[in-house]
Amino acid sequence: MESMPKLNLPPINLRAKSDNGRTLVFDDVRSAYVVLTPEEWVRRHLVSFLVNNCGAPLRSIVEEYPVCINSMPQRADIVVMDAEAHPLILVECKATDIDFANRKTLSEVFEQATRYNAVVGARYLILSNGLQHFCFERSTEGYTPLRAFPRVG
Repeated sequence: MESMPKLNLPPINLRAKSDNGRTLVFDDVRSAYVVLTPEEWVRRHLVSFLVNNCGAPLRSIVEEYPVCINSMPQRADIVVMDAEAHPLILVECKATDIDFANRKTLSEVFEQATRYNAVVGARYLILSNGLQHFCFERSTEGYTPLRAFPRVG
């Protein structure tokens, strides 16, 4: 995992193993080993941050949350459920090489996440490439940028 970039999130400990030249890491949410891709690296850190810093119980997190858009199956990277099992936070993770400083790229990621959220209906939206994070709160007027990650508890 030395080849993975340092992120703008607290460091985490991962259980890892090698399989046919691929690095697999243990995903506590799915209780399974998954291939360590650049996006998965960001997802593992974000899940840890949501649990350890935002108060999200591990059992409230769903990864690869199914979303159907125009009869096409899609998946939101992370959805955090509230105490009543309703979606509270939708997170779209990207690899660090997805440049959020490029306004067009950031706009495309935001549009993707809001399309998903039109179906999911979460109150909060988070976009992250592990280096930069954008948080929004949804209301009837649209999305309002937040200065910090939302608290779950």
